[in-house]
Amino acid sequence: METLQILGWIYLGVALGSMVGLMGLSLFVGPKIKQYTVDIADLEEEKKLLKAQLVKSYKRGKPAPRKRKYWKKKPPKAVKK
Repeated sequence: METLQILGWIYLGVALGSMVGLMGLSLFVGPKIKQYTVDIADLEEEKKLLKAQLVKSYKRGKPAPRKRKYWKKKPPKAVKK
């Protein structure tokens, strides 16, 4: 009988300790998670701006056509017999 009472107190202590631990973690970790999400949003915006700038700097128009060179045609060579 006394053993069951001791086990009951142990289970109660573990249950209460885990609940208090979870509440403590949520109080300390919650603000950090909020800050991380804000940092991620800022970095995504910076990535978009840098990518737009990079694409803009590499964007080229259509290349100009090459100029044609007009050469005089050479007369055909005489065939030797």
